[in-house]
Amino acid sequence: MAEISASRVMELRSLTGLGMMECKKALLEAEGDMARAEELLRIRSGAKASKAASRVAADGIVGAYLAPDARLAAMVEVNCETDFVSRNDDFAAYAKELARLVAEMNPADVTELAALSMGGGTVETAREALVQKLGENVSLRRFARFSTQAKLVQYLHGGGRIGVTVEIEGGTEQGGRDIAMHVAASVAAVRPVCVNRTDVPADLIERERAIYTAQAAESGKPADIVAKMVEGRINKFLAEITLLGQPFVKNPEQTVAQYLKGMGATVKAFALYVVGEGIEKRKDDFAAEVAAMAKA
Repeated sequence: MAEISASRVMELRSLTGLGMMECKKALLEAEGDMARAEELLRIRSGAKASKAASRVAADGIVGAYLAPDARLAAMVEVNCETDFVSRNDDFAAYAKELARLVAEMNPADVTELAALSMGGGTVETAREALVQKLGENVSLRRFARFSTQAKLVQYLHGGGRIGVTVEIEGGTEQGGRDIAMHVAASVAAVRPVCVNRTDVPADLIERERAIYTAQAAESGKPADIVAKMVEGRINKFLAEITLLGQPFVKNPEQTVAQYLKGMGATVKAFALYVVGEGIEKRKDDFAAEVAAMAKA
């Protein structure tokens, strides 16, 4: 069997992005033929990618793009399996490029996004190559796109684990960033579901009203008092879940609405992405795995 030099292994690794041992094994099997070894790895890594696709991808990053004129923007949530991969430069670059494509090409959904051109192939083939290189499942979960004649502000927090885009009219650049930071900070408190009270879904209000009415009725107070109690709680609820009604994170003595008024600005819309929210993360039992291997 031909001796395989370290330089040959490194060369194959640079071509495929796969592990050193995988590359060495392929070169040995191909008797040093680089082209044949690369073909073997593509075949095997394809199987590896297929297996990875069945694993839960609950970690990841929010890729963001903001046009130079601040009138076009996008955010994309791209998931992987571990925090280690979420900090990989290639993974981050992929997410960032996806956000640019969303902003400029305006795909209708994730399926259409996956079919867009990227790096000589498609977004999907680039994803598959990333799976092969990183050894983890990678998935495109969702995206949001903004186009406006006002101004767009973005803020990423926690290495891209939280992403915010705010559409704002008037005010200052720092003021817009402060609002985006407030939305990001709401993850640790109460997340706003919309900008103002008129945007709150009627069924959500009625559901809360029914709960508050039932609770107040147990107090035994007269009906008119109960009605006032319910309306008071509804008002408090609406203030908590609307951006304008929340205490401003940098100065809780004033609301977001008051802060905006003070700098002559209006928020028209916002989007908040938190990586992995709603995805059930896999819990590995390594002790059980070791025991199973020992029995095998």
